[in-house]
Amino acid sequence: MVGPLRPQFVLFGSSIVQLGFYQDGWGSDLAHHYSRKADIFMRGYSGWNSRQALRVVEQVFPKDDPVKPSLVIVYFGGNDSVLPDPNGESSHVPLPEYVENMKKIATHLQSLSEDIRLIFLTAPPVNEEQMKEDLGIVNRKNALCKIYSHACLTLCDEMNIKAIDLFTLIQKRDDWLTTSFTDGIHFTPVASAVVANEIRQEIFQADWIPSLHYEHLPNEFDISIDPRSVG
Repeated sequence: MVGPLRPQFVLFGSSIVQLGFYQDGWGSDLAHHYSRKADIFMRGYSGWNSRQALRVVEQVFPKDDPVKPSLVIVYFGGNDSVLPDPNGESSHVPLPEYVENMKKIATHLQSLSEDIRLIFLTAPPVNEEQMKEDLGIVNRKNALCKIYSHACLTLCDEMNIKAIDLFTLIQKRDDWLTTSFTDGIHFTPVASAVVANEIRQEIFQADWIPSLHYEHLPNEFDISIDPRSVG
């Protein structure tokens, strides 16, 4: 452990998280704004669905760890929502199971500490044509992304968990289809900036005590130290 101990923010999800520090990603935006204020930990697993996440959530977030995260941002749903494969080789998770998996993940995280804060990110849209051309993938459909996104929002409302509707958020730009994705699925810096700004606004507007917004957290070693002092 590198000290002094700061608030810990953990990003837990699939490739949208794993690539969060790539090409001005939304994770790097958070790390920038929380420099000297909080540590941003990435636990991203490309290709994973909520079923796989549930299997490891107790290892990623062990109950007996004396240091608990202050904030966990969770994203699963995009891979769950792909079309099922007759051979069972897709990452598809049926909608009821997806909702139950996310509920169990949230329940475990909430059990770690009464002070832990959660933000869930829903499944975003995709550019179906770009995805087909760049990756040869045809099993992701916006109609299904919307259904899984809505299910996540409904669950979060029931559990009093803050949620960000990425499916709607990304599509607010008129040119979202041409500016949001590197390959039809993963975010460009343009989309990442939109996501990062929404996360920062969600944290700023939250009635959490203490506040976790970067403007309200102290800078580490914010006391003038004489550069001539030694030892």
